[in-house]
Amino acid sequence: MFAFKNALPFAGAGILVLFTVLALAKISASQIKVQRYGTVIGIKPEKIEYYKKLHVATWPGVLKMIKACHIRNYSIYLREIEPGKFYLFSYLEYTGKNFEADMVKMAADATTQEWWKETNPCQIPIPTHGEKEWWSRMEEVFHTD
Repeated sequence: MFAFKNALPFAGAGILVLFTVLALAKISASQIKVQRYGTVIGIKPEKIEYYKKLHVATWPGVLKMIKACHIRNYSIYLREIEPGKFYLFSYLEYTGKNFEADMVKMAADATTQEWWKETNPCQIPIPTHGEKEWWSRMEEVFHTD
């Protein structure tokens, strides 16, 4: 009983430290500016199964580079929009300070380049894609947290 009573002030201090750390983490997380990106590209129907297979076992080096480039919550969706015309939609959140510089860094990565040699032949840029676009950026018209 005596040891327990003497430990209480230390336990209380530990709880206070824990709450302080959690509060600071919350502040830090709320200070991160998140930029959301939606993009679209076509996919060749005969390549859909291969593309899915690649992404079920995404290469660890590719995943590492995605994180190194401040990308989180990255998802790709597939949909047949018209009979026989399939499209991929991607969504990601960027938490870095310079998106263009991080995309240059990603494009320079040897593993990512090898990955794109596998994925790019599966894809078809949409007819209205920008001059330097592969995946076409979409305009965000609504968001809620």
